[in-house]
Amino acid sequence: MQMQNKKVLVFGLGKSGYGSYELLRQLGASITLYDGNTELKREDVRQKINDDKAKIIIGNLKEEEIKEMDLVIISPGVPADLPILSVAREAGIPIWGEIELAYRFSKGKVIAITGTNGKTTTTALVGEIMKNYFSDVYVVGNIGNPYTAIALRTKEDTVTVAEISSFQLETITSFHPEVSAVLNVTPDHLNRHYTMENYSSIKRDITKFQTSENTCVLNYDNAITREMGLKLPVNVLYFSRLSKLDKGIYLDGGTIVYQDGKTETKVCKVSDLKLL
Repeated sequence: MQMQNKKVLVFGLGKSGYGSYELLRQLGASITLYDGNTELKREDVRQKINDDKAKIIIGNLKEEEIKEMDLVIISPGVPADLPILSVAREAGIPIWGEIELAYRFSKGKVIAITGTNGKTTTTALVGEIMKNYFSDVYVVGNIGNPYTAIALRTKEDTVTVAEISSFQLETITSFHPEVSAVLNVTPDHLNRHYTMENYSSIKRDITKFQTSENTCVLNYDNAITREMGLKLPVNVLYFSRLSKLDKGIYLDGGTIVYQDGKTETKVCKVSDLKLL
């Protein structure tokens, strides 16, 4: 979708929303900023974006206002099942999250990491590893650096390592990482996702647009992610701290071992690793 002069609503004025605004501004979109928090002041928002043209709506968003849009971008904190968003869907208006927006206008390859616990540390570590092998690496997402902030700076040889939350996965429509990882799934955010089945399904959606040429890294020690690997049409690579795997990466005493199904390779000793 070309953004020049498109009417786009940015729904939610946190860090993600302002990141989406800045990317859309650079793409030439006609932007409306909206937040339901009535304690926000328009003049503070306008001062923050330094833009006299953007329309700002605080508090109540009318149905006719959302129906005027060509696209809606929602922040992760905005529940995707809000009634006002149903109005947009019924009107045929696409609804993307910040991750989808950034992905559509970025280049290079993406490594995407999700999971209930450990994704921030893992994303940071993977980013450092990638920097030893590639010259142009960005670490983005829920880790604190919005993907939208670097999207237009990426090149064909860029590697982007992205921490992705379940909230962000709710609104992907083409997001296609080269490598994905689901570190674990345990009860969390059930006030938003309602059931564990729905929550784990959303986590699994990180592979939604991957193909058999792509890889998903999964935790063999977590029952949900172990079961998840049986149903994915991608190359699954399990890792385990507790079990010796016929295929995958596992911990054998103090040694990290990779088994490709035929050959066992001792990668390194844990004691030799230099942690951040």
